[in-house]
This record gives sequence, C-alpha cells and structure tokens, in this order.
Amino acid sequence: MDESFHDAIVREVSAWAGVTTARHRFGGTEFRHGRRELGHLHGSRVADLPFPLLVRNDLVAAGRADAHHVHPESGWVSYYLREASDVPRVVALFRLNYERPWTAGRALDALGSG
Repeated sequence: MDESFHDAIVREVSAWAGVTTARHRFGGTEFRHGRRELGHLHGSRVADLPFPLLVRNDLVAAGRADAHHVHPESGWVSYYLREASDVPRVVALFRLNYERPWTAGRALDALGSG
C-alpha cells in the first residue's frame, strides 16, 4: 500500500530534532518544536502553518501557500494537498517555520526556493 500524504509528511517532519507530534485540538496531527506549534495536518487534505504576517504575505504572493481557509487575514497559511508532488512543498513550509530565518535577522532567501 502506498504511503499517504499525511504519513509521508509526519515521517519527515517528526524526524527533525526537537519536533514532537500530537493530536491537534481541531483534529488532525500537530507538530511542535518546544512550546511553539509549527503547524498541523488535517488528514491528507490540508496543512495549516503559522507565520509572521509579512512572511505569510510573501508565501501567498509567491503562490507557495494560500491564505488560511478560516482566518485569511491572519499570519496562518493553508496548503491543499492534491498530488504527491505537494508533499515536498508542504515539508518545505514546515522546514521554513522550523528554521525561522526571520528571527536571526537573516535574509529570507528561503522564501525564494521550494
């Protein structure tokens, strides 16, 4: 049996140092790094991730994510999983949130890739 989008993302993201998984309060699987939520999956359908608003704006403008499906004016983004090629794109968003280059004052070069 083929691995689901959900399982592939969980396998990859949960392998990163310090990342834990749990059931999300609205259902699905939540990823945390310490006390901070990196984002969560609603099955194999959609990933929701929080970013600073300016980063969210850049991600949406670049077509790397959509505004959040419930709170479109927030810093959250949604990514709708439709095909296998979406899995590495979602993993890249989780990686961006995990590494948080904006907190160290580094350029957001990571936004240009993926």
